[in-house]
Amino acid sequence: MANISAATVKQLRDKTGAGMMDCKTALIETGGDIEQAIDWLRKKGLARAARKAGRVAAEGLIAVAATGGEAAVIELNSETDFVARNPHFQETAAEIARIALQTGGDLEKTSTHPYPGSDRTVADHLVDMVATIGENMTLRRIGYLAVSPGVVSTYVHSQVAPGLGKIGVLVALRSEGDPDKLAEFGRQLAMHVAAANPQSIGPDDLDPAAVDREREIFADQARQSGKPEEIIAKMVEGRLRKFYEEVCLLSQVFVIDGESRVEQAIKAAEKEVGAAIEVTGFVRYELGEGIERETSDFAAEVAAAASGS
Repeated sequence: MANISAATVKQLRDKTGAGMMDCKTALIETGGDIEQAIDWLRKKGLARAARKAGRVAAEGLIAVAATGGEAAVIELNSETDFVARNPHFQETAAEIARIALQTGGDLEKTSTHPYPGSDRTVADHLVDMVATIGENMTLRRIGYLAVSPGVVSTYVHSQVAPGLGKIGVLVALRSEGDPDKLAEFGRQLAMHVAAANPQSIGPDDLDPAAVDREREIFADQARQSGKPEEIIAKMVEGRLRKFYEEVCLLSQVFVIDGESRVEQAIKAAEKEVGAAIEVTGFVRYELGEGIERETSDFAAEVAAAASGS
């Protein structure tokens, strides 16, 4: 039997996109010949994943997993929503979220973690799924929060199965109060984050560059009024306060009651849980956000097909 090095296995995997164990088997079967191994994988249907890797995957699922004081959220992408409705894809997304919880949200550790019930890693499992299902798939990102004492509450919007949907939110609340009541309020706050999409907890957490950009825009707009600079400065500060109310969690109007600010809602919840509550962090993932999707001219495609071009 040929002595197959790890470097050779990796080289074959890079060329084909097939799983590591499949690559090793192919090399053993072909005496270590890379080209013959590629052909062997193609005949087995295991090299198909490589041809899918360059295609845009903006559909899929957001999955969350939580246990008490910690939670993880992942985005697992596919090319079509049809695949996202596949039970095997849903099971994989949920399993990867649970693994992400074990790895503390580390993307690399999650990708290289053994996939339960197999001799493959998570990354290799996804490659095998690409070969089987015929669509590109990507474990795009992982979010993770932990807090003690307290809870990390979760919410999934447009849920297709428990913990799986189109938007996933984690909210970490530090408190020594009643854990059940704290978790109940945390879920409401997570629902708010899903709906209002805040950029930060408070003004101090905002990107300074983003604040400076808004300040500059507001100043230019105010100067068009022709008012003195001292008046313009007050106008800018007023518009910045309005900006903070729109993008900072604590300053937003709480969507659950539509009246109080989130900061006020937290104060009211403190009476219910019997202790102070501090929001230490939140994560909001929306499926496909920031991915540039391919656009196509359907009429042009039909015309090209009709002309045989």
